[in-house]
Amino acid sequence: MREDKNVLLRNVGMARDRHADEPIEALQLEAAIARNVRELRHQRGLSISEMAAAIGISKAMISKIENAQTSCSLSMLSLLAKGLDVPVTSLVRGADAERPASYVKSGRGTAIVRNGSQVGHEYQLLGSLRGEHKRLECLLVTLTAKSKTYPLFQHPGTEFIYVLEGTMDYGHGRKVYRLEPGDTLTLDGEGAHGPVELVDVPIRFLSVIAFPDGAT
Repeated sequence: MREDKNVLLRNVGMARDRHADEPIEALQLEAAIARNVRELRHQRGLSISEMAAAIGISKAMISKIENAQTSCSLSMLSLLAKGLDVPVTSLVRGADAERPASYVKSGRGTAIVRNGSQVGHEYQLLGSLRGEHKRLECLLVTLTAKSKTYPLFQHPGTEFIYVLEGTMDYGHGRKVYRLEPGDTLTLDGEGAHGPVELVDVPIRFLSVIAFPDGAT
């Protein structure tokens, strides 16, 4: 059903413009309505066309509501609730939920110990967040002439590496990648990985790891 595809093709979510004087709370309400309407429609196996016909509004309006591109009036919420056979409160569920964020000032990251610390790898925690399904960990890693290259790491989840300074050969499984400033590498953490040669030190890179639900 082609009409069910979101207008955003590159990611799952929503985006919209707002006026400078428009309160964030209003956007949170619209986002909650959008999420709940879309989930309830999918649960009932309805296409946008089918839902629009049942409620008596246009497909374009349903699409705007599901992408938080419009503000719903009370009468519109009532129509949606009736069409989905739910109370109006089900459509605004989660609008007042607090969503966590992690903020670290420049140079204030916490020095932490990891498996590579004993061989000269320096780790600075830039942020850590546990969401509903995953734990995200952001590290600034520094390698110097004193750092050793032989340790290989394995962990659950997916890791993203972005090189800020220096050059290194980085292994993952049977492959080795030459990483220079601006290069990125995204890898499956279950595969053995780590720097195999420090070509130009010092080396600094960002390591962002998304651990799956239940990983410690």
